[in-house]
Amino acid sequence: MQHWPAPHPAHPVEGSLRLPGSKSLTNRYLVLAALANGPSTLREPLKSRDTDLMIGALRSLGAVIEEVPGEGSFGPDLLVRPTPRAASGDTEVDCGLAGTVMRFVPVLAALRSGRTRFIGDAQARVRPMNPVLDSLRAMGVRLESSEDSTLPFSILGTGNVTGGPVTINAGASSQFVSAMLLAGARFDDGLTLEHDGDTVPSPEHIAMTVDVLRSVGVDIDDSVSGRWKVFPGAIQAFDIHIEQDLSNAAPFLAAAVATRGRVQIPDWPVVTTQIGDRLRHLLVQLGSSVEFDGGTVTVTGGAEIQGGTFAATGELAPVIAALCALADTPSTLTGIAHLRGHETNRLAALTTEINGLGGDVEETADGLFIRPKRLHGGVFHTYNDHRMAMAGAVLGLAIADIDIENIATTSKTIPGFADLWSELAAQASTTAGER
Repeated sequence: MQHWPAPHPAHPVEGSLRLPGSKSLTNRYLVLAALANGPSTLREPLKSRDTDLMIGALRSLGAVIEEVPGEGSFGPDLLVRPTPRAASGDTEVDCGLAGTVMRFVPVLAALRSGRTRFIGDAQARVRPMNPVLDSLRAMGVRLESSEDSTLPFSILGTGNVTGGPVTINAGASSQFVSAMLLAGARFDDGLTLEHDGDTVPSPEHIAMTVDVLRSVGVDIDDSVSGRWKVFPGAIQAFDIHIEQDLSNAAPFLAAAVATRGRVQIPDWPVVTTQIGDRLRHLLVQLGSSVEFDGGTVTVTGGAEIQGGTFAATGELAPVIAALCALADTPSTLTGIAHLRGHETNRLAALTTEINGLGGDVEETADGLFIRPKRLHGGVFHTYNDHRMAMAGAVLGLAIADIDIENIATTSKTIPGFADLWSELAAQASTTAGER
């Protein structure tokens, strides 16, 4: 893989930028548009590998998705005509390395007639799928899969799913819950889904799913913890504006922390279900100041980066770990054991790569323990994981001579990341330290 020299500015960065749309929201609304009772429009959706894979998957099932002119600066809007109820025939879905595609789309495939074969990247073939496939089996859906229920597999749809009560263990990923909820209104008897196990990771993503379902007229009851009841009914066609991706804001706001600079992101939603909104509190804990005024978030780096205990940071963990590796005091990241089953084993990858730069990171049962230690340059490997590449870019701001292997993997959720990052790093101010 080609190595990308991470920008290492001589002064604190000063900048303001908007980001492309949320991947999580784009792919959820694409799924609902494919199930809706009429054409829907997504305004300012994300255009990335993950969303391209979702679009390709839904087209394979019969949805018609076309780009239409929009007012966003990151690409066109999307007009979606749903999959016809009479759609049938054999087809194939390429999941790539997209968890939302491999977990959400099999349920939709069960609602059409025919064999749908699911394939994906080599790394996707070890990601867990049991809860979704077992749930479909429990509702009478026929499948062809290996004993461990990983990719590749096939769904043998008959055009309808009975639904009803289903119990799963979603301890490995909240996507297993979201996958079932998104299609539940189209099941004959609706869906009563119960989680049997410890706490589901990333509950914000389930809250997001519930929120988007209600926004399109689905009646869902989530009043009992660990239990969701989706009533059968129509999914209303919609016209929705997609929020910018707040998780992808993590490295850019972290740039202010790492360089003791200042970074602004306008159009930050006042109310959101995105886990990235937690950055406003996490970065304060790391010793920075955060202002939220008029829809603009401004992060100003402090004189020091403070370590601490950071719980359940989810997909923000790689960037938070990078900042902790630059901190002056030890840090503990907890509640992220499920990251071992993401695009790569993120806990092992972060430990290996930060320690490879001279750091002192120890993997724990459910997270990481990071001790302060002077870092040096070197190659930071990404394991084809966009969040790893972002973590490496943050470290490169503070540490000279870091080369990132396969920066292009960031196209999974933010195409043009390298250019946006270089532009921000170039906005270094010689006066920032005088504040």
